[in-house]
Amino acid sequence: MDMKVATFNTNSIRSRLELVLRWLQWEAPDVLCLQETKVQDADFPAGAFEEIGYHVVFRGQKAYAGVAIASRDEPQEVVFGFDDGGEPDEARLIRAVFRNVPVVNTYVPQGRSPDSPHFQYKLAWFARLRALFERHYSPQKPLLWVGDFNVAPEPIDVHDPKRLEGHVDFHPQARAALERVREWGFVDVFRLHHPDEAEQYTFWDYRVANAVERKIGWRVDHIWATEPLARQSTRAWIDVDARRAERPSDHTFLVAEFTL
Repeated sequence: MDMKVATFNTNSIRSRLELVLRWLQWEAPDVLCLQETKVQDADFPAGAFEEIGYHVVFRGQKAYAGVAIASRDEPQEVVFGFDDGGEPDEARLIRAVFRNVPVVNTYVPQGRSPDSPHFQYKLAWFARLRALFERHYSPQKPLLWVGDFNVAPEPIDVHDPKRLEGHVDFHPQARAALERVREWGFVDVFRLHHPDEAEQYTFWDYRVANAVERKIGWRVDHIWATEPLARQSTRAWIDVDARRAERPSDHTFLVAEFTL
């Protein structure tokens, strides 16, 4: 049984709805994890997904954050947010199970600036997420962690690593915080299939003219799997063309395929 999983930061699901629906119909993934939907639940366009044969679960708020999962199969064991007694942050985290594979979809806080309390919140968020994995999952069993992690893990993942080292999405502390989660037992599925390929990005800033063609980007969107599931991955790729579409997000789709 094959399973095709994708992730996409929409930068507003209502602004990007036609793009997402076209992509779903063209690529037909089994699971599409969405981030930065920027819409409160009452206004989420669930009906549009249902019309093309997709279930969708979501949690959001007005104007920023928000996560959703669209799937061909009905999602099982859906849970929103953290369950550690702190801020649940439900608009940044959904967990669900598809074909006996747990999927954790996250929109990790960006952090604003290294001297901001928001950056400390981001670092703590990663620590809370590792604790969640420790409580609920095992690195010896299939698990997918998917989404906009708001961190480029390695110098190869940004267009100018020397200049960007102090940026909150490439800061040494942010990268170390992400690495501590990876050490729990994750494999970067894209890098598993493209270990040394440079200029492989999922985000290009709107403010940079011709950023895609000039290859001025970041790889901050990820699909990570525990080792047992990573061994079953057959392919991973970035759909750069979707970033060139009319009214695109500043991110694009990242896809991974598995034979279960």
